[in-house]
Amino acid sequence: MEPIIINDYCFKRVYFWMQYSPEDLNFTEIAIDVYYPKNQQANGLVMFSHGFLIGPDLLYFPKRIIAGIFNKEMEPLFANYPSNYYNYTSAIVKKNWAMAFVTSTHQQTEFTPTTDFGGNPRVGQDAFMAASYLICFGATSTFYSASRSKQFQFMNSNNVIFAGHSVGGAHAQAAATGFDNLNAIGEKTNKKFDPIVYDRIIFPRVTEKLSTWGKESRANPVGLVQLSPVDMNNPLFSGMEPYRQKLATIPMPNLMIIGQCDCACLDTSQPPAWSSDTSVVTEYSQMAPAGSDSWAAVANVEKGSHCGYLTAPSPLCSTADSGSQCKRCPDTDKYKPVGEETDFTTELFKRFIEIYPPNSGFTGSRKDWFDSSSERSFMTWLNKQKADGTAISLVPFDDGQYVHHV
Repeated sequence: MEPIIINDYCFKRVYFWMQYSPEDLNFTEIAIDVYYPKNQQANGLVMFSHGFLIGPDLLYFPKRIIAGIFNKEMEPLFANYPSNYYNYTSAIVKKNWAMAFVTSTHQQTEFTPTTDFGGNPRVGQDAFMAASYLICFGATSTFYSASRSKQFQFMNSNNVIFAGHSVGGAHAQAAATGFDNLNAIGEKTNKKFDPIVYDRIIFPRVTEKLSTWGKESRANPVGLVQLSPVDMNNPLFSGMEPYRQKLATIPMPNLMIIGQCDCACLDTSQPPAWSSDTSVVTEYSQMAPAGSDSWAAVANVEKGSHCGYLTAPSPLCSTADSGSQCKRCPDTDKYKPVGEETDFTTELFKRFIEIYPPNSGFTGSRKDWFDSSSERSFMTWLNKQKADGTAISLVPFDDGQYVHHV
């Protein structure tokens, strides 16, 4: 498929199979929706991890082989478009960035809302590989053709803001630690990460290991945005805590947005994303231990729900905000998808991208990141009851500020 061009941006779907390391027998299929400037000179990339639609299908590979024998191409991921629910692409135009949405799934039904297990760093590894693939090969699935890859390359740099919603927000935490940390922590936790990529055919072609690509071809994390991140303590997986502990030491803009009425993020998540009780272990406290030099910050949306960020309604996601599942804000009209919280999220990405010079990571210090006195600071925009250009309000923290950090 050639890219679809709308105004000055192109849209393309990219598919591939990924093996997490040559020694690991686990494979997953990756689908990416990517929007990139028509001039193919993107200054950076936002890689957004899908918040649901992820899970195993034990019959996937037999079905895939049968389809290949009869020369029928199976639609990957049940024809889901991950950008449908998170399309904030108007935010990238001003600074000429690209934005991609990644999911890895072989099964989806509205009756299996836990198709993506929290606590699984594999999904964050998927996002890192997806970003690196786009940087190295561009918007094409035919990585084995050098001439075609060159034709579809669109990045001026390898700078990536990792982002995500719900479980995707937690998985983005792992991706944002970067290749060396994914590799080192994965080695210690039996989640080895030095992936290779296959094309989607019966006798596939394959790339070299990611470690051999060279630093310029691998994603360079320059920021992290988490929308209501949800995690899970699952004995099947090694957990996300080591990645959050590593994030506490990385000098990089790190933002968490939570919702006042979001039970999935504040109650169901293990650990919860945030708590005003400092004795409670949370995702935030693991990223920002008291007294540390962590760059993590958190803001709380008044009437914010779990699904209000979405750019399309999802029956699967809406279960998290239903009265039977969530007792927070019982008499409050919480935000619904495609509304004011969605508009706020788009504006947030626009303002977040603006802190980066062309083809560069954030050039300021920790103090500069948290500074809310500078007129052009991101925190100046966010650290108020109602951020400019938005209709939502934020809930103040105990110190009266609308953004909290250690």
